[in-house]
Amino acid sequence: MEPSHLPEVREQYELLPYPARSPMDERHRLVTTWLDDLPMLNQYCFRGRQDFSDGFRVLVAGGGTGDGTIYLAEQLKHTDASIVHLDLSESSTAIARQRAEVRSLTNITWIRDSLLNLPRLGLGEFDYINCSGVLHHLEDPDLGLNALMSCLKTDGAIGLMVYGKHARVGVYQMQELLRLMNKNSTEGVQEKIAIARSLVDAMPKTNWFRRGEELYWDFRNGPEGVYDLLLHSQDRAYTVGELYEWIADMHGLSIAFTDVMRGSAVYSPQLLLGNSKPALIEMFQNMTARQCHAAAELISGTLVTHSFYVTRDRETQAPYGDAEFIPFLLHDAIDGPQMAKVVEKAAGERITLNHAPSGIVAQVSPGRFGKYIFNNMDGKRTFREIFDAVRAIKKFHAHGLSDAELFEDFREMFEFFRAIDRIFLRHASCR
Repeated sequence: MEPSHLPEVREQYELLPYPARSPMDERHRLVTTWLDDLPMLNQYCFRGRQDFSDGFRVLVAGGGTGDGTIYLAEQLKHTDASIVHLDLSESSTAIARQRAEVRSLTNITWIRDSLLNLPRLGLGEFDYINCSGVLHHLEDPDLGLNALMSCLKTDGAIGLMVYGKHARVGVYQMQELLRLMNKNSTEGVQEKIAIARSLVDAMPKTNWFRRGEELYWDFRNGPEGVYDLLLHSQDRAYTVGELYEWIADMHGLSIAFTDVMRGSAVYSPQLLLGNSKPALIEMFQNMTARQCHAAAELISGTLVTHSFYVTRDRETQAPYGDAEFIPFLLHDAIDGPQMAKVVEKAAGERITLNHAPSGIVAQVSPGRFGKYIFNNMDGKRTFREIFDAVRAIKKFHAHGLSDAELFEDFREMFEFFRAIDRIFLRHASCR
Protein backbone atom coordinates (compact mmCIF):
# COMPACT_ATOMS: atom_id res chain seq x y z
CA MET A 1 0.00 0.00 0.00
CA GLU A 2 1.60 3.23 -1.17
CA PRO A 3 1.45 6.38 1.02
CA SER A 4 -1.47 7.88 -0.93
CA HIS A 5 -3.47 8.60 2.20
CA LEU A 6 -2.95 10.64 5.35
CA PRO A 7 -0.95 8.51 7.84
CA GLU A 8 -2.77 10.10 10.79
CA VAL A 9 -6.11 8.94 9.42
CA ARG A 10 -4.92 5.38 8.96
CA GLU A 11 -3.43 5.35 12.47
CA GLN A 12 -6.72 6.53 13.93
CA TYR A 13 -8.72 3.72 12.35
CA GLU A 14 -6.10 1.13 13.31
CA LEU A 15 -6.35 2.19 16.93
CA LEU A 16 -10.06 3.04 17.00
CA PRO A 17 -11.93 1.09 14.29
CA TYR A 18 -15.11 2.98 13.45
CA PRO A 19 -17.96 2.49 13.88
CA ALA A 20 -17.36 0.17 16.83
CA ARG A 21 -18.88 -3.23 16.12
CA SER A 22 -18.90 -6.62 17.87
CA PRO A 23 -18.90 -9.47 15.31
CA MET A 24 -20.98 -11.67 17.60
CA ASP A 25 -23.84 -9.18 17.34
CA GLU A 26 -24.40 -10.51 13.81
CA ARG A 27 -26.08 -13.52 15.39
CA HIS A 28 -29.10 -11.47 16.40
CA ARG A 29 -29.21 -8.27 14.31
CA LEU A 30 -28.37 -6.90 10.87
CA VAL A 31 -27.20 -3.30 10.65
CA THR A 32 -28.84 -1.69 7.62
CA THR A 33 -27.31 1.12 5.61
CA TRP A 34 -29.74 3.50 3.92
CA LEU A 35 -28.11 4.02 0.54
CA ASP A 36 -27.38 0.30 0.14
CA ASP A 37 -30.96 -0.89 0.40
CA LEU A 38 -31.49 -2.73 -2.92
CA PRO A 39 -34.99 -1.34 -3.59
CA MET A 40 -33.53 2.16 -3.06
CA LEU A 41 -30.70 1.45 -5.48
CA ASN A 42 -33.10 0.09 -8.08
CA GLN A 43 -35.48 3.03 -7.73
CA TYR A 44 -32.88 5.80 -7.84
CA CYS A 45 -30.11 4.42 -10.03
CA PHE A 46 -31.35 1.67 -12.36
CA ARG A 47 -34.79 2.86 -13.53
CA GLY A 48 -36.41 0.13 -11.45
CA ARG A 49 -35.18 -2.54 -13.89
CA GLN A 50 -32.22 -4.04 -12.01
CA ASP A 51 -32.62 -7.56 -10.65
CA PHE A 52 -29.05 -7.67 -9.24
CA SER A 53 -28.16 -10.86 -11.08
CA ASP A 54 -25.96 -11.43 -14.11
CA GLY A 55 -22.73 -10.78 -12.22
CA PHE A 56 -23.70 -7.55 -10.42
CA ARG A 57 -20.48 -6.10 -8.97
CA VAL A 58 -20.20 -3.92 -5.86
CA LEU A 59 -17.26 -2.00 -4.41
CA VAL A 60 -17.38 -0.72 -0.84
CA ALA A 61 -14.62 1.89 -0.86
CA GLY A 62 -13.52 2.73 2.66
CA GLY A 63 -15.63 -0.07 4.10
CA GLY A 64 -14.38 0.34 7.67
CA THR A 65 -15.80 -2.20 10.10
CA GLY A 66 -18.23 -3.44 7.49
CA ASP A 67 -21.74 -2.06 7.89
CA GLY A 68 -22.30 -1.42 4.17
CA THR A 69 -20.37 -4.51 3.10
CA ILE A 70 -22.28 -6.88 5.36
CA TYR A 71 -25.68 -5.42 4.49
CA LEU A 72 -25.04 -5.61 0.74
CA ALA A 73 -23.56 -9.10 0.96
CA GLU A 74 -26.52 -10.34 3.01
CA GLN A 75 -29.05 -8.95 0.54
CA LEU A 76 -27.14 -10.39 -2.44
CA LYS A 77 -26.09 -13.75 -1.00
CA HIS A 78 -28.63 -15.71 -3.07
CA THR A 79 -27.44 -14.15 -6.34
CA ASP A 80 -24.22 -14.39 -8.33
CA ALA A 81 -23.28 -10.85 -7.29
CA SER A 82 -19.88 -10.12 -5.75
CA ILE A 83 -18.67 -7.47 -3.30
CA VAL A 84 -15.18 -6.01 -2.87
CA HIS A 85 -14.44 -4.49 0.54
CA LEU A 86 -11.58 -1.98 0.32
CA ASP A 87 -10.14 -0.25 3.38
CA LEU A 88 -6.74 0.99 4.51
CA SER A 89 -7.15 -0.14 8.14
CA GLU A 90 -6.14 -3.69 9.02
CA SER A 91 -7.98 -3.51 12.35
CA SER A 92 -11.23 -2.32 10.78
CA THR A 93 -11.05 -4.93 8.00
CA ALA A 94 -10.45 -7.69 10.55
CA ILE A 95 -13.69 -6.80 12.32
CA ALA A 96 -15.61 -6.70 9.03
CA ARG A 97 -14.23 -10.13 8.06
CA GLN A 98 -15.25 -11.60 11.41
CA ARG A 99 -18.76 -10.25 10.94
CA ALA A 100 -18.94 -11.89 7.53
CA GLU A 101 -17.72 -15.20 8.97
CA VAL A 102 -20.43 -15.16 11.63
CA ARG A 103 -23.00 -14.77 8.83
CA SER A 104 -21.26 -17.35 6.60
CA LEU A 105 -21.02 -14.82 3.79
CA THR A 106 -18.75 -15.99 0.97
CA ASN A 107 -19.42 -13.33 -1.68
CA ILE A 108 -16.88 -10.77 -0.39
CA THR A 109 -13.29 -10.11 -1.49
CA TRP A 110 -11.12 -8.26 1.02
CA ILE A 111 -8.47 -5.73 -0.01
CA ARG A 112 -6.43 -3.55 2.33
CA ASP A 113 -5.47 -0.42 0.44
CA SER A 114 -6.41 3.20 -0.10
CA LEU A 115 -9.24 4.02 -2.49
CA LEU A 116 -6.85 6.53 -4.07
CA ASN A 117 -4.98 3.54 -5.50
CA LEU A 118 -8.04 2.18 -7.32
CA PRO A 119 -6.79 3.14 -10.81
CA ARG A 120 -3.74 0.89 -10.25
CA LEU A 121 -5.39 -2.06 -8.51
CA GLY A 122 -6.91 -3.61 -11.64
CA LEU A 123 -10.21 -4.53 -10.00
CA GLY A 124 -12.29 -3.96 -13.11
CA GLU A 125 -15.51 -1.96 -13.26
CA PHE A 126 -18.39 -1.95 -10.81
CA ASP A 127 -22.15 -1.54 -11.12
CA TYR A 128 -22.40 0.12 -7.72
CA ILE A 129 -19.85 1.77 -5.45
CA ASN A 130 -20.55 2.58 -1.82
CA CYS A 131 -18.33 5.34 -0.39
CA SER A 132 -19.97 6.49 2.80
CA GLY A 133 -18.21 8.88 5.17
CA VAL A 134 -14.86 8.63 3.40
CA LEU A 135 -14.19 11.41 0.88
CA HIS A 136 -14.44 14.13 3.53
CA HIS A 137 -11.47 12.55 5.33
CA LEU A 138 -9.16 12.77 2.32
CA GLU A 139 -6.63 15.56 1.84
CA ASP A 140 -8.04 16.00 -1.69
CA PRO A 141 -11.61 14.62 -1.92
CA ASP A 142 -11.70 15.26 -5.66
CA LEU A 143 -8.85 12.81 -6.19
CA GLY A 144 -10.97 10.28 -4.34
CA LEU A 145 -14.00 10.95 -6.53
CA ASN A 146 -11.88 10.60 -9.66
CA ALA A 147 -10.53 7.29 -8.39
CA LEU A 148 -14.07 6.01 -7.84
CA MET A 149 -15.22 7.16 -11.27
CA SER A 150 -12.27 5.37 -12.89
CA CYS A 151 -13.75 1.98 -11.98
CA LEU A 152 -17.48 2.74 -12.32
CA LYS A 153 -19.39 1.22 -15.21
CA THR A 154 -20.89 3.70 -17.68
CA ASP A 155 -24.40 2.99 -16.36
CA GLY A 156 -23.27 2.43 -12.77
CA ALA A 157 -23.97 4.46 -9.62
CA ILE A 158 -22.13 5.67 -6.54
CA GLY A 159 -23.69 6.08 -3.11
CA LEU A 160 -21.93 8.90 -1.25
CA MET A 161 -22.20 10.35 2.22
CA VAL A 162 -20.30 13.47 3.25
CA TYR A 163 -20.70 15.83 6.18
CA GLY A 164 -23.12 18.75 6.03
CA LYS A 165 -21.52 22.09 6.87
CA HIS A 166 -24.37 24.14 8.32
CA ALA A 167 -25.68 21.59 10.83
CA ARG A 168 -22.17 20.72 12.08
CA VAL A 169 -21.16 24.26 13.01
CA GLY A 170 -21.03 23.29 16.70
CA VAL A 171 -18.81 20.31 15.90
CA TYR A 172 -16.23 22.48 14.16
CA GLN A 173 -16.22 24.99 16.99
CA MET A 174 -15.51 22.15 19.45
CA GLN A 175 -12.80 20.74 17.17
CA GLU A 176 -11.15 24.16 17.06
CA LEU A 177 -11.36 24.50 20.83
CA LEU A 178 -9.81 21.07 21.37
CA ARG A 179 -6.99 21.83 18.94
CA LEU A 180 -6.20 24.93 21.00
CA MET A 181 -6.23 22.92 24.21
CA ASN A 182 -4.15 20.05 22.79
CA LYS A 183 -1.65 22.20 20.85
CA ASN A 184 1.17 21.77 23.34
CA SER A 185 -0.21 18.65 25.00
CA THR A 186 1.69 15.37 25.31
CA GLU A 187 -1.43 13.46 26.30
CA GLY A 188 -2.20 10.16 24.58
CA VAL A 189 -5.32 9.28 22.59
CA GLN A 190 -7.35 8.00 25.54
CA GLU A 191 -6.48 11.07 27.62
CA LYS A 192 -7.55 13.36 24.76
CA ILE A 193 -10.85 11.49 24.50
CA ALA A 194 -11.41 11.91 28.25
CA ILE A 195 -10.66 15.64 27.97
CA ALA A 196 -13.12 15.99 25.07
CA ARG A 197 -15.88 14.30 27.06
CA SER A 198 -15.24 16.42 30.13
CA LEU A 199 -15.13 19.57 28.03
CA VAL A 200 -18.50 18.88 26.40
CA ASP A 201 -20.08 18.18 29.78
CA ALA A 202 -18.67 21.47 31.12
CA MET A 203 -19.93 23.62 28.26
CA PRO A 204 -22.65 26.18 29.03
CA LYS A 205 -26.03 25.79 27.35
CA THR A 206 -25.15 28.70 25.09
CA ASN A 207 -22.35 26.70 23.44
CA TRP A 208 -23.23 25.79 19.84
CA PHE A 209 -22.28 22.14 20.27
CA ARG A 210 -24.52 21.85 23.33
CA ARG A 211 -27.35 23.58 21.47
CA GLY A 212 -27.32 20.90 18.76
CA GLU A 213 -26.02 17.97 20.77
CA GLU A 214 -29.01 15.77 19.89
CA LEU A 215 -27.80 15.79 16.28
CA TYR A 216 -24.45 14.23 17.10
CA TRP A 217 -25.50 10.75 18.22
CA ASP A 218 -22.09 9.11 17.72
CA PHE A 219 -20.52 11.22 20.48
CA ARG A 220 -22.26 9.04 23.08
CA ASN A 221 -21.30 5.75 21.37
CA GLY A 222 -17.92 5.07 22.95
CA PRO A 223 -14.42 6.48 22.51
CA GLU A 224 -14.40 5.75 18.78
CA GLY A 225 -17.33 8.09 18.28
CA VAL A 226 -15.78 10.84 20.40
CA TYR A 227 -12.51 10.76 18.48
CA ASP A 228 -14.14 10.53 15.06
CA LEU A 229 -16.42 13.49 15.78
CA LEU A 230 -14.23 15.87 17.77
CA LEU A 231 -10.57 14.88 17.35
CA HIS A 232 -10.32 13.74 13.74
CA SER A 233 -7.15 14.93 12.00
CA GLN A 234 -8.82 15.46 8.61
CA ASP A 235 -12.45 16.52 8.46
CA ARG A 236 -14.35 18.80 6.09
CA ALA A 237 -18.00 19.41 5.32
CA TYR A 238 -20.10 20.68 2.43
CA THR A 239 -23.16 22.77 1.81
CA VAL A 240 -25.66 21.71 -0.85
CA GLY A 241 -24.36 24.50 -3.08
CA GLU A 242 -20.78 23.29 -2.74
CA LEU A 243 -21.80 19.74 -3.61
CA TYR A 244 -23.52 20.90 -6.79
CA GLU A 245 -20.45 22.95 -7.73
CA TRP A 246 -18.20 19.94 -7.17
CA ILE A 247 -20.24 16.98 -8.38
CA ALA A 248 -22.48 18.54 -11.03
CA ASP A 249 -20.54 21.54 -12.33
CA MET A 250 -17.00 20.16 -12.21
CA HIS A 251 -17.80 16.58 -13.23
CA GLY A 252 -21.13 16.83 -15.04
CA LEU A 253 -22.69 14.18 -12.80
CA SER A 254 -26.26 13.88 -11.57
CA ILE A 255 -27.11 14.08 -7.84
CA ALA A 256 -30.13 12.49 -6.11
CA PHE A 257 -30.38 13.35 -2.40
CA THR A 258 -32.03 10.97 0.05
CA ASP A 259 -31.49 11.56 3.77
CA VAL A 260 -31.52 8.61 6.15
CA MET A 261 -35.14 7.76 7.10
CA ARG A 262 -36.35 11.09 5.63
CA GLY A 263 -35.71 10.70 1.91
CA SER A 264 -35.67 13.74 -0.33
CA ALA A 265 -38.43 15.40 1.73
CA VAL A 266 -35.88 17.16 3.93
CA TYR A 267 -34.52 18.80 0.76
CA SER A 268 -37.96 20.22 -0.07
CA PRO A 269 -38.77 23.69 1.39
CA GLN A 270 -42.45 23.11 0.62
CA LEU A 271 -42.61 19.94 2.73
CA LEU A 272 -40.42 21.32 5.52
CA LEU A 273 -42.67 24.38 5.85
CA GLY A 274 -45.78 22.21 5.77
CA ASN A 275 -47.56 24.35 3.18
CA SER A 276 -48.35 26.72 6.06
CA LYS A 277 -47.57 29.95 4.20
CA PRO A 278 -48.93 29.86 0.63
CA ALA A 279 -47.12 33.06 -0.38
CA LEU A 280 -43.77 31.65 0.75
CA ILE A 281 -44.43 28.29 -0.87
CA GLU A 282 -45.13 30.03 -4.16
CA MET A 283 -41.70 31.68 -4.03
CA PHE A 284 -40.01 28.29 -3.72
CA GLN A 285 -42.06 26.93 -6.61
CA ASN A 286 -40.34 29.47 -8.84
CA MET A 287 -36.88 28.21 -7.85
CA THR A 288 -34.83 25.53 -9.58
CA ALA A 289 -34.46 22.17 -7.86
CA ARG A 290 -30.88 23.10 -7.04
CA GLN A 291 -31.95 26.33 -5.35
CA CYS A 292 -34.69 24.55 -3.42
CA HIS A 293 -32.25 21.95 -2.12
CA ALA A 294 -29.89 24.67 -0.91
CA ALA A 295 -32.75 26.56 0.74
CA ALA A 296 -34.04 23.41 2.45
CA GLU A 297 -30.66 22.78 4.06
CA LEU A 298 -30.84 26.24 5.64
CA ILE A 299 -34.45 25.75 6.71
CA SER A 300 -33.98 22.32 8.25
CA GLY A 301 -30.84 22.88 10.29
CA THR A 302 -30.55 19.11 10.84
CA LEU A 303 -28.58 17.91 7.82
CA VAL A 304 -25.39 16.86 9.60
CA THR A 305 -24.68 14.60 6.63
CA HIS A 306 -25.62 14.58 2.95
CA SER A 307 -26.45 11.17 1.51
CA PHE A 308 -26.93 10.97 -2.23
CA TYR A 309 -26.53 8.90 -5.37
CA VAL A 310 -24.25 9.96 -8.21
CA THR A 311 -24.81 8.81 -11.79
CA ARG A 312 -23.59 9.90 -15.20
CA ASP A 313 -27.10 9.72 -16.65
CA ARG A 314 -29.72 12.18 -15.42
CA GLU A 315 -32.64 9.83 -16.11
CA THR A 316 -32.02 6.92 -13.77
CA GLN A 317 -35.08 6.91 -11.50
CA ALA A 318 -37.96 4.49 -11.96
CA PRO A 319 -40.72 6.39 -13.81
CA TYR A 320 -44.18 7.06 -12.47
CA GLY A 321 -46.86 6.62 -15.11
CA ASP A 322 -45.79 3.30 -16.61
CA ALA A 323 -48.39 0.63 -15.92
CA GLU A 324 -45.83 -2.18 -16.15
CA PHE A 325 -44.18 -1.14 -12.88
CA ILE A 326 -44.97 -2.66 -9.49
CA PRO A 327 -45.49 -0.20 -6.60
CA PHE A 328 -44.68 -1.30 -3.07
CA LEU A 329 -44.36 0.25 0.38
CA LEU A 330 -41.12 0.00 2.34
CA HIS A 331 -39.34 1.22 5.51
CA ASP A 332 -42.47 1.57 7.67
CA ALA A 333 -44.60 -1.09 9.29
CA ILE A 334 -47.65 -0.42 7.12
CA ASP A 335 -48.89 -2.18 4.01
CA GLY A 336 -51.22 -1.15 1.21
CA PRO A 337 -54.52 -2.33 2.77
CA GLN A 338 -53.61 -0.65 6.07
CA MET A 339 -52.90 2.60 4.24
CA ALA A 340 -56.26 2.23 2.47
CA LYS A 341 -57.95 2.26 5.89
CA VAL A 342 -56.08 5.45 6.84
CA VAL A 343 -57.33 7.12 3.67
CA GLU A 344 -60.86 5.83 4.16
CA LYS A 345 -61.12 7.22 7.70
CA ALA A 346 -59.97 10.67 6.67
CA ALA A 347 -62.66 13.29 6.20
CA GLY A 348 -62.60 15.93 3.48
CA GLU A 349 -60.87 16.17 0.13
CA ARG A 350 -57.40 16.49 1.66
CA ILE A 351 -55.92 14.55 4.53
CA THR A 352 -53.14 15.48 6.94
CA LEU A 353 -50.33 12.94 6.95
CA ASN A 354 -48.02 13.23 9.95
CA HIS A 355 -45.05 11.00 9.23
CA ALA A 356 -43.24 10.70 12.56
CA PRO A 357 -40.01 8.98 11.35
CA SER A 358 -39.27 11.78 8.89
CA GLY A 359 -40.90 14.59 10.86
CA ILE A 360 -42.81 15.62 7.73
CA VAL A 361 -46.41 16.82 8.02
CA ALA A 362 -48.33 17.51 4.83
CA GLN A 363 -51.84 17.97 3.52
CA VAL A 364 -52.29 15.54 0.66
CA SER A 365 -55.16 14.68 -1.65
CA PRO A 366 -55.80 10.92 -1.68
CA GLY A 367 -57.71 11.28 -4.92
CA ARG A 368 -61.05 9.63 -5.63
CA PHE A 369 -59.46 6.22 -6.04
CA GLY A 370 -56.50 6.36 -3.62
CA LYS A 371 -57.94 3.98 -1.07
CA TYR A 372 -58.78 1.43 -3.76
CA ILE A 373 -55.31 1.63 -5.27
CA PHE A 374 -53.69 1.20 -1.86
CA ASN A 375 -56.01 -1.69 -1.03
CA ASN A 376 -54.71 -3.61 -4.05
CA MET A 377 -51.05 -2.70 -3.54
CA ASP A 378 -49.39 -5.92 -2.38
CA GLY A 379 -45.89 -5.57 -3.83
CA LYS A 380 -46.65 -8.17 -6.50
CA ARG A 381 -49.17 -6.55 -8.80
CA THR A 382 -48.30 -4.00 -11.45
CA PHE A 383 -50.15 -0.71 -11.70
CA ARG A 384 -52.06 -2.19 -14.64
CA GLU A 385 -53.22 -5.11 -12.50
CA ILE A 386 -54.10 -2.76 -9.64
CA PHE A 387 -56.01 -0.46 -11.97
CA ASP A 388 -57.86 -3.41 -13.49
CA ALA A 389 -58.93 -4.40 -9.97
CA VAL A 390 -60.19 -0.85 -9.36
CA ARG A 391 -62.05 -0.80 -12.68
CA ALA A 392 -63.65 -4.15 -11.74
CA ILE A 393 -65.36 -2.59 -8.73
CA LYS A 394 -69.06 -2.48 -9.62
CA LYS A 395 -69.62 1.22 -8.91
CA PHE A 396 -66.81 2.17 -11.31
CA HIS A 397 -67.97 0.04 -14.26
CA ALA A 398 -69.53 2.95 -16.06
CA HIS A 399 -66.62 5.36 -15.55
CA GLY A 400 -64.42 3.99 -18.30
CA LEU A 401 -61.32 4.81 -16.25
CA SER A 402 -58.08 4.90 -18.22
CA ASP A 403 -54.64 4.19 -16.82
CA ALA A 404 -53.73 7.85 -17.39
CA GLU A 405 -56.71 9.05 -15.33
CA LEU A 406 -55.88 6.73 -12.43
CA PHE A 407 -52.22 7.71 -12.48
CA GLU A 408 -53.16 11.38 -12.34
CA ASP A 409 -55.70 10.79 -9.56
CA PHE A 410 -53.06 9.01 -7.42
CA ARG A 411 -50.17 11.33 -8.30
CA GLU A 412 -50.22 13.62 -5.26
CA MET A 413 -50.33 10.72 -2.82
CA PHE A 414 -47.60 8.90 -4.72
CA GLU A 415 -45.33 11.95 -4.79
CA PHE A 416 -45.64 12.42 -1.04
CA PHE A 417 -44.72 8.79 -0.32
CA ARG A 418 -41.86 8.97 -2.82
CA ALA A 419 -40.50 12.14 -1.17
CA ILE A 420 -40.22 10.35 2.18
CA ASP A 421 -38.86 7.21 0.48
CA ARG A 422 -41.73 4.97 1.52
CA ILE A 423 -43.06 3.92 -1.89
CA PHE A 424 -40.89 2.36 -4.57
CA LEU A 425 -41.23 0.98 -8.08
CA ARG A 426 -39.73 -1.99 -9.86
CA HIS A 427 -40.44 -3.23 -13.36
CA ALA A 428 -42.51 -6.36 -13.85
CA SER A 429 -39.46 -8.06 -15.33
CA CYS A 430 -37.91 -7.95 -11.82
CA ARG A 431 -40.70 -9.79 -10.04
